[in-house]
Amino acid sequence: MSLVKIRKDIESCTLCPRLREHCLHIAEVKRRAYREQTYWGKPVPGFGDPKARLLVLGLAPGAHGANRTGRVFTGDRSGDFLYRAMYETGFANQPTSVAREDGLQLHDAWVSASVRCAPPDNKPLPEEFRRCRPFLDRELAALRNLAVVVCLGKLAWDTYLGYLRDSGKPIRMADYVFGHGAVYAMDRSPALIGSYHPSQQNTSTGRLTAAMLHEVFATARGLLRG
Repeated sequence: MSLVKIRKDIESCTLCPRLREHCLHIAEVKRRAYREQTYWGKPVPGFGDPKARLLVLGLAPGAHGANRTGRVFTGDRSGDFLYRAMYETGFANQPTSVAREDGLQLHDAWVSASVRCAPPDNKPLPEEFRRCRPFLDRELAALRNLAVVVCLGKLAWDTYLGYLRDSGKPIRMADYVFGHGAVYAMDRSPALIGSYHPSQQNTSTGRLTAAMLHEVFATARGLLRG
């Protein structure tokens, strides 16, 4: 399955009127610091190495981050935290991500989101998760080399476990308890690692530190080497 075709289908999606209205409104009103920029304002596709063995799954684009730049985890503080840790552990060629044309390349990693449009108050509705899930299903089918999945936050964790359950894997979701640094070996599926989401709320309060996120990706690197 072509990742290029999936990207085009994501970018043209109109299945969630509430999310599309919100993204377009943000793109028109803008934040003062970015008022001279043209916002992306469309659903945001995944990004990375098509041969990736590592999948990083987040929640949704930031209103003034990926909804502005058009690349997942790009242009906001969450991305600053994430890509620095990925750079330090060899999954990215640079520690920053500010724009689609900034030269960032991912090595052996693909970054995606559970919902592809920026939601009001950063809270997608259950039906919006459901409508968007097929895009993740298609990505996972196309990323044939995956060996490790890092889920950023409980909602991404539940989304991925829901995918496994619905695809016929013999799992009970209650057996996989989310926690920062939680690691599960999965029978005939990629290993699963949990991490707190690098949201500003988590990083500014110290719930998630740079060292904690670095350790998550160091663990992923160790699993891939092992």
